[in-house]
Amino acid sequence: MIRVLDVFLSITGMLIGLPLMMIVTCIGFFDTGSPFFLQKRVGKNKRPFTLIKFRTMSKNTESVASHLASVDSITKVGKFLRATKLDELPQLWNVILGDMSLVGPRPNLFNQEELIFERDKMGIYNVRPGITGLAQIQNIDMATPARLAEVDEKMIKTMSVGLYFKCIFATVFGAGSGDAVK
Repeated sequence: MIRVLDVFLSITGMLIGLPLMMIVTCIGFFDTGSPFFLQKRVGKNKRPFTLIKFRTMSKNTESVASHLASVDSITKVGKFLRATKLDELPQLWNVILGDMSLVGPRPNLFNQEELIFERDKMGIYNVRPGITGLAQIQNIDMATPARLAEVDEKMIKTMSVGLYFKCIFATVFGAGSGDAVK
């Protein structure tokens, strides 16, 4: 049922959001010269996939978890995209492709060994990663791997259509700030 909702809502979101995404893409060309950010992430069963987002940091920013990146690397347009969560819109394509779900544990990088260790212990990689989830709406980010894995496990064990929509609506209406950039 969740996969059907994922695909239906993602296609609907892409169609409705297409004009906005085209505008953000054009602005992104002027902001960084490269509006999209592609990065290998850990997916279901620890398989790699390429996550797509709107670029919010300068092109020469080191590929690290957001909480390890410098706030100076975020562009002016990027600050707006992050604050409004518009940088996440291209991930709807990842959902359609089956790499992600709308709701699930946020996908981490392969170099986040402590987080991978904590998530492995709790079976987090048995599900698709998500654009948003319980940890995100509670402002728990990847800077606290053990706590994040605990909340991810709780979300997976208690996932329902109600929790699914709760996470989506909370995200759309401003809950959660995403991974903090120092």
